[in-house]
Amino acid sequence: MTSADVRTIRHPFDGSIAGETSYATPEHVEEAVASAVAAAAKGAALSAAERAAALDEISAQIARRAGEFASLITAENGKPLKWARAEVSRAVSTFRWAAEEARRFSGELQRLDTDPAAAGRIALIRRVPRGPILAISPFNFPLNLVAHKVAPALAVGAPIIVKPAPATPLTALLLGEIMSGLDLPAGMFSVLPLPNERAAALVEDPRLPVVSFTGSGPVGSQIQAAVPHKHVTLELGGNAAALICQDWTDLAHAAQRIAVFGNYQAGQSCIAVQRVFVHRDHVEAFTPKLLAAVAALRTGDPRDTDTDVGPVIDERAAERIEQWIGEAVAAGGRVLAGGGRKGTTIEPTVLTGVPADAKVRAEEVFGPVLVVTPVDSDDEGFAAIDDSAYGLQAGVFTHRLDTAFAAHRRLRVGGVIVGDVPSFRADQMPYGGVKASGSGREGVASAMEDYTEPRLLVLTGVAL
Repeated sequence: MTSADVRTIRHPFDGSIAGETSYATPEHVEEAVASAVAAAAKGAALSAAERAAALDEISAQIARRAGEFASLITAENGKPLKWARAEVSRAVSTFRWAAEEARRFSGELQRLDTDPAAAGRIALIRRVPRGPILAISPFNFPLNLVAHKVAPALAVGAPIIVKPAPATPLTALLLGEIMSGLDLPAGMFSVLPLPNERAAALVEDPRLPVVSFTGSGPVGSQIQAAVPHKHVTLELGGNAAALICQDWTDLAHAAQRIAVFGNYQAGQSCIAVQRVFVHRDHVEAFTPKLLAAVAALRTGDPRDTDTDVGPVIDERAAERIEQWIGEAVAAGGRVLAGGGRKGTTIEPTVLTGVPADAKVRAEEVFGPVLVVTPVDSDDEGFAAIDDSAYGLQAGVFTHRLDTAFAAHRRLRVGGVIVGDVPSFRADQMPYGGVKASGSGREGVASAMEDYTEPRLLVLTGVAL
C-alpha cells in the first residue's frame, strides 16, 4: 500500500537517493491493527511445524537475497558493506534459531501429588501469546533488530506490527515483501512506516497488549509511562565499558578488538566500546597499541568493501558528537587520535584525561569515540564500569577465573563478556540491560517468554 505522504530515503554518506516509500495513513494503521487482532487466534493455533516452516523459509529467502539486503542496509543506514553483510548473516541465523525454538516450545509438566490432598493430579503449564505485538525498531540494525522482534513473535504464533525507524524503513519493507508470500494467516505481519510523533496512538491502542521497543532512553521512558498496564520490553542505550585487568597479557589483541568494536558501524551500537579502563600497569604499553589499531581503520565510503568506518546516520548526529568531543577537551581531556568531522563522518577518536561527568563518558555517544582512563586496581575498574546510569554489557579482559566470577557478581549489567569486548552478541543468548539500559530480554527464547504468558491446566484422576 502507498499514500501521498511520500518519504525519500537518502544515503547518510553523500545524500544520494537510497529509495522511496510513503508513510502509512490512519486508515492503513487501523487496517493493520484490526487484521492483527483478527489473526491472533489463527496464529496461536498454528502447529509447531507450520510456524517453524515459515521461519525456515524466511531464513532461506534472506540468505538467497543477502546481497540485495546488504546493499540496501548500506544505502539507507550508511553502515559499511562489510558490517551490512554481517548483519544479514545474523538475521539468517536469528530466523533459523527461531524455527528451532518453535519446534521445542512445549511447556512444563509439574506433578502435584507432592501433597496428599493433590493425589491423582498433574499440572501442565503452557505459554500462550499475550496478543498482537507492536514492535518499534531503531535505525542502527534495520534488519537484525527487526528480526529479533519478528522471529520470536512468529515462533509463538503472535501477530506483529513493525514500525521501523523513519530513517531506515526500506529494509523492513523488503523483509515484509518476503513474508507476504508465506502461507500464514492474513494480518500476522505488517510494516507501518510512520514518523515517530505519530506512533503514540499505536503505543496506546488497547488492542496491542505488548510493546517491544528498541531505541533511546527518553522515548522508552515515555512509552513505559504512557502504557503502564501493558507488557513493555525496552532495549535502550548504553555506554559500554571494557576493562583491561592487571593479569591480562595479550595487549595487542585487546587493543585490536577495542579499536574495531569502538568504531564498527561508526560506533552506532548500544554495545559499541565507549569507555576503556586500563590497569595502570598496562597504560604505557596498551595506549600506543590502541592508537595504532585505530589508525589502521579505513574511513570512507561505506559502499567500498575495504571501508571499516562510515558515516553516522545524519548531520545532526555528527554535529552533536563533534560538540561532545569539544566539551570533553574543554573540561581537560586530550585528543590522542581523530576528533575531526567531515559532513556526517566523524574521525575515529581516542580521548584521555576526560572527567567522569563529561558527556563522552557519562552519556551514550553513539559515535566512533573511545575514552581511555587508567585505574589502579581491578576493583577500581569494576567500580568505574558501574559508575554509569547504564548497564547493558561489559567486557573484562582477564585470564583469571576468580576475576571473571567477581566481575559477574559485582557488575550491574545485563551481560559480562570475559576475554573480549562488550560488543559480542550471539543471537540466541539473552540480551538486555538494567538501570537506564532497559528491561526485558531479547534473544529468541527470551523474547518468546516476554511475548507470552503462562496458562495452567490441572488434570484430575491421573495415575502416575
